[in-house]
Amino acid sequence: MAIWCAHLSIDRWRLCEGCAPGEGPDAEPHALITETAHGPRIAAINPAAAEAGVRRDALLADARAVCPSLATSPADPAGDLAFLEALALWAQRWGPWSAIDPPDGLIVDVTGVAHLFGGEASLLADAAQRLGLRGLGVRTAIAPSAGAAWALAHFGPQPAIMQPGDSLDDLPVAALRLDPAVNLLLRRLGLKRIGDLGGVARSALARRFRNRHNPAANPLIRLDQLMGRVPEPLLPVIAHEVPLVQRRLMEPIRHRDLLDRVMEDLAQDMARLLEARGEGARRLEAGMWRVDGEVLVRRLELASASRDGAHIVRLFASRLDDVEAGFGIEMVRLRAPWCEPVALSQRDFDAASEEHGTSLAACIDRLVVRLGEGAVRRPVPHASHLPERAQRWQPPLEPQPASQGEFAFHDRPLKLLDRAERIAVLYATPDGLPRRFSWRGGVHDIARAEGPERIAPEWWRERSTARLRDYYRIEDEAGRRYWIYRAGILGDGREGAPEWFLQGLCG
Repeated sequence: MAIWCAHLSIDRWRLCEGCAPGEGPDAEPHALITETAHGPRIAAINPAAAEAGVRRDALLADARAVCPSLATSPADPAGDLAFLEALALWAQRWGPWSAIDPPDGLIVDVTGVAHLFGGEASLLADAAQRLGLRGLGVRTAIAPSAGAAWALAHFGPQPAIMQPGDSLDDLPVAALRLDPAVNLLLRRLGLKRIGDLGGVARSALARRFRNRHNPAANPLIRLDQLMGRVPEPLLPVIAHEVPLVQRRLMEPIRHRDLLDRVMEDLAQDMARLLEARGEGARRLEAGMWRVDGEVLVRRLELASASRDGAHIVRLFASRLDDVEAGFGIEMVRLRAPWCEPVALSQRDFDAASEEHGTSLAACIDRLVVRLGEGAVRRPVPHASHLPERAQRWQPPLEPQPASQGEFAFHDRPLKLLDRAERIAVLYATPDGLPRRFSWRGGVHDIARAEGPERIAPEWWRERSTARLRDYYRIEDEAGRRYWIYRAGILGDGREGAPEWFLQGLCG
């Protein structure tokens, strides 16, 4: 079953305004606008604005020229999507799973459940009635495939139920869910109906539309999905219950010691809740509702999953230093939007305090709270033979990819420059060892040199003009050691002479 909320944005605006269609603010022309590079543009309009001549996608200045009394409100695409996700979960009353069809539709699997509602016609009537009571104007359809149900919901009669033997040839090609550019091209070719595509050889359409990875750009793929010849992957919406605990206070609090006491109670409640679920929190959010209506939010991200209430309280202690209570805080809420499984275990407390993993995670959490997010990282090997790409940074307790440990690397200097710096090198022969170089205003005579170590460019990533590198370990007369390389060799077919760079400092 396909459900199309044809006026989702305007219906949500009515719900926020608390008015019925054609009443209150909706009685006058009204539009929702979005900011673009060329100025505000109309995203959605109500029926009164449509009767006044306002059209969607028009610039606000042009719309005001047509209807000077047009009232506007900002559009909220993110809110529409969140509303649609909640509606998809609510729509699972009609089937085992549902999926979002952005930006304003739903797909519900009603296979084998229509008899529970008295048949497919009664199911569509029930959906239209219940959605209407929620203030949504919808079009619905039932068909054997998601593509056919979408096409009937958008372009078919109401109510739309596809029976065996029914044909969709009379529907426009826009019912195939193609990109606007593809629809325009098909209309220019004279293919205005789905049935018109049957008069063209598939080989001709395949030659003209060769994009096999984007179904919206290939009418053959959409046609096969419409007819149920090929499967269409859909992503079901699954409810995710976020652990949440809160305290509604009898009297607003303004002092820090009282807030710490409330946070300690919430942390213990959260620990018990997570223990019952067999999980630990990786991310925590504390929300504080002030009397004046302002909400203060403080977030934490832990190095490893934890449900230690005392540890959570210690981490939040520094995050609450800048909280302004104003006239008082009347509610505090703690939620864990990111959790991971943590197995129940029984161990000796003394041994647990000495366990390296537990103490390390707590230490890292304290460092992150003190220094800020992203300040604590560790380097891990990366599958690349170029020195500047041979390692990457990741959170300290994240597991290292197994494939990365299979690569053996040469010894590298302890300190690599963030970016290799150009140097001027004097050498006896074009391919001989360097004898002297200048770097950062100083001239260095080379007493010893070792190399070269040749490193080829990564041909699958670099441009064809990338050059070979010959690395040398050198030592000047003062005993300072450097790691330099020559980019390119004479006669390699690349433009210009070889260049020299200094990339590391050896110990």
